[in-house]
Amino acid sequence: MNIFVCIKQVPDSSEVKINPETGTLIRAGVPSILNPYDHFAIVAALNIKKNNPDAVINVITMGPPQAKAVIQLALALGCDNGYLLSDVAFAGSDTWATSYALSQGIKKIGKADLIICGMQAIDGDTAQVGPGIASQLNIPQITFCDNVDLEGKKVIAKRHIDDGYDIVEANTPCVVTMVMPKDYELPFPSFVDIHKASSKTIITYSADDIGAKKEYIGLKGSPTQVNRIYPPSKEVKTTVINTTSVEAVEKIIEIMKQENFIK
Repeated sequence: MNIFVCIKQVPDSSEVKINPETGTLIRAGVPSILNPYDHFAIVAALNIKKNNPDAVINVITMGPPQAKAVIQLALALGCDNGYLLSDVAFAGSDTWATSYALSQGIKKIGKADLIICGMQAIDGDTAQVGPGIASQLNIPQITFCDNVDLEGKKVIAKRHIDDGYDIVEANTPCVVTMVMPKDYELPFPSFVDIHKASSKTIITYSADDIGAKKEYIGLKGSPTQVNRIYPPSKEVKTTVINTTSVEAVEKIIEIMKQENFIK
């Protein structure tokens, strides 16, 4: 049984910087972490393996060479194999191009019975890559799950909806995206596990290695066009109004109209 977990190295959300010309993230010199939703996806895969000891957990990511750090963390947590898609040709890929590259990588590595992704990455919040992989591979998907299990060739997932949750079943192969329960504490490996994982080989594939078409990857292969992207302003403007409640309401409405919050 082959389980794939798609992970991503992301900049610390408090340290995001944007290239104003390309609209892409500036990663150089910015602290990086394993995307928390992907971390939980690893936990979900490890829980499945407890009941399916023959399962092999493969972690895969696309990024620069330093993205090996999050693969090493996944291996230290208990995953079996690590794969990195790294090539300058991948630079600037949007969610469609990323989904394409990851699906090509998965096909290169071997047949997937289950692919688990975090719901979204905290640097983009699009929640598109997991479903994109399912689309590229033409397999079912179950999104926004906080629990998933395998019974033979059947995937059983607890999927969140607006007023509760559904229990959804699908046949393998299947893509599942994971949300993270509120206040969940992510596990981290011990020093001994980190040391053991450091001796494991991480396999790196280029765009040519996975048979990726150059017109489908990188900035040129990304159909998403970003007009403008910028970090939110940290400036806070405060207005103190000392008057009666009626006059205060009128003043607040006037200010909101001036700021174009209402018409």
